[in-house]
Amino acid sequence: MYTVNYQDLFDYTMKVFQKYDVPEEHAKVIADVLVHANLRGVDSHGVLRLEHYIKRISSGGINTNPKVQFETTSKSTGIMDGDNGFGHYISNQAVEKGIELCLDNGISAVAVKNSSHCGALSYFVDKIANKKLIGIAMTHTDSSVIPFGGKEPYFGTNPIAFGFPMSKDDNVILDFATSTVALGKILNSQNNNKTIPDGWGVDSEGNTTNDPDKVAYLTPFGGPKGYGLAMVVEIFSSLLSGSAFGPHITKMYGDYNKNRELGHFFILIDPSKFVSIDDFTNRLIQMTQEIKQVQPSNGIKEVLVPGDIEKINEKNNKIHGIQLSENVYEFIKNEINI
Repeated sequence: MYTVNYQDLFDYTMKVFQKYDVPEEHAKVIADVLVHANLRGVDSHGVLRLEHYIKRISSGGINTNPKVQFETTSKSTGIMDGDNGFGHYISNQAVEKGIELCLDNGISAVAVKNSSHCGALSYFVDKIANKKLIGIAMTHTDSSVIPFGGKEPYFGTNPIAFGFPMSKDDNVILDFATSTVALGKILNSQNNNKTIPDGWGVDSEGNTTNDPDKVAYLTPFGGPKGYGLAMVVEIFSSLLSGSAFGPHITKMYGDYNKNRELGHFFILIDPSKFVSIDDFTNRLIQMTQEIKQVQPSNGIKEVLVPGDIEKINEKNNKIHGIQLSENVYEFIKNEINI
């Protein structure tokens, strides 16, 4: 393992993308999203993905200089056409437009089409919450998760995230895949030669496996509940954006020369249109404090609220540096000669 300062990692990541003619404005956002994930300890969505993105650029599957365009469809809604660029930048543009519409109208919704993998959704809902707004973000991906009761995949990991403003730079963030784990965690286990817990994935015969190299498909979290929520996310992300759905989506790992043409969906709500913002944030602070005072069960140190672990990780990683596997570090090193 290698330890890298987070600011250095941001600079390295920027340089890698710029080497492949990604505009500086786009590269900054992409690098920010990736390092955000590493800081929070969500390495599955961090710079681990760099090699994949570069492979897709080199194969022609990502437009490095897209003409991102926004179409207003009402006072509070619109569609962002990403022209098959990087989903991180496209989604950031969609969120900025959503914030503008929400501040004007109290609520907004932005659908995104012709995009690619956008990284950790927590980045976008945290940005929304920093504007004292509530954020909801959804996206889909190619078929990799078996529906409850099935043996073959249909939906992707289809994550959803929520962000609620509390105090300055301290928001309540919940970001999770509708599969038991995100595919990136399987890839991370492969990279680090680690076994995986029961229930994370199944082999080609539908049998659970602890070997990440044998995982053919993922499982929905909570059985029918995760499966149902995956369908909801798919409806928002694909049907409302006009994107492909389920097994009709271009594979992330494969078809590198093809555009992903993914959809995302963002909903923003201004809580001050219902109660005063101070009342909302103070009561949310009270709620989180009361939750943390709940007596923990045997073997549990303390009760946490969504996002606490990631906040702890971010604080520690900013001080002590981000741990990278040898494979990830060597890829970056070889790309920019650090």
